[in-house]
Amino acid sequence: MIKTIFYNYELDTIHFVDQTLLPAKKEVVSTMDIEVIADAIRKLRVRGAPAIGIAASFGLFAAIRNYRGDEISFPKFLDEKCSFLSATRPTAVNLFWAINRSKKAISSAFSNAEAGKKVFSAKKTALEEAQKILDEDIEMCRKIGDYGAQFLSDGQSWLTHCNAGALATGGFGTALGLFRSAFESGKKFHVYIDETRPLLQGSRLTAWELLEEGIPSTLICDNMAAGLMAAGKIHGVVVGADRITNLGFVANKIGTYGVAVMAQYHKIPFYVAAPISTFDLKLTHGSEIQIEERNREEVAMIGPTMIAPKEAKVYNPAFDVTPPELVTAIITNFGVITPPYSENIKKIIGSKV
Repeated sequence: MIKTIFYNYELDTIHFVDQTLLPAKKEVVSTMDIEVIADAIRKLRVRGAPAIGIAASFGLFAAIRNYRGDEISFPKFLDEKCSFLSATRPTAVNLFWAINRSKKAISSAFSNAEAGKKVFSAKKTALEEAQKILDEDIEMCRKIGDYGAQFLSDGQSWLTHCNAGALATGGFGTALGLFRSAFESGKKFHVYIDETRPLLQGSRLTAWELLEEGIPSTLICDNMAAGLMAAGKIHGVVVGADRITNLGFVANKIGTYGVAVMAQYHKIPFYVAAPISTFDLKLTHGSEIQIEERNREEVAMIGPTMIAPKEAKVYNPAFDVTPPELVTAIITNFGVITPPYSENIKKIIGSKV
């Protein structure tokens, strides 16, 4: 299984796969610098909602590991580093969930330790909590895969958009976890992969992952999905998520909403696979979700090549929001949530987030 991000206890370093270099090159970056990890999140070297949460928790550990101040100054230092990491990307709630969870555990350990040992206790707890978040994420993904695999039958072809695999998580994946579980159980099926413009996470990352796993797949341009649906060649769609509200509005990679509309028109089930760390029960409507807008070069260029006029204006939202009426079910690590989401999200996971 691909290890997206992890801590090497022997070398005392944090390692992550630089996803901007895939599929041409698989490079693992080693660091113990919060600045490097924050920059990696901003520049999508580490990406995917669960993965950036895990990265942030390890980044917080790196900062505390390098802390040389006194105990009096530590709480302010911790607040500053948490704010610094929180500012890297705005949409995926897993980032803030992981930072807040780590901060709470670290603050408690610091407060409860005896004088002279408070910072040491904070360092120890920061690593333990980051490792727990990573381990729990892998386990959550496996459960999502097992719950979701029941919907995929022999002989079917499914579509996925962007990358919600091991690279986007601690390992195994959410949407791709469904395919991994089904493949491990012996089911025979095929996966169509949207290229996912503008950064091509489908063609660069999902196609690479499925080839690594030996899962049969075909890469398509984003504008080919509707034709395949009309031809009866797609039997189901599964995507990941970056934030889900208490009514079931789903923020995910730009283009997801369009895929959901096409799926409904062609009467194809549309599933969302996400761990409970992706739910933001403080939000209700999709309009409340802050959508990240990224730089024009991501659209106007492919690699070093300019593909648009230099004067052309560019609109580049990284995500869109799919309303709950287009979602057949949400597959979580606590089970499958079906409509009405206004009742069933709170019933299944409300007390667990």
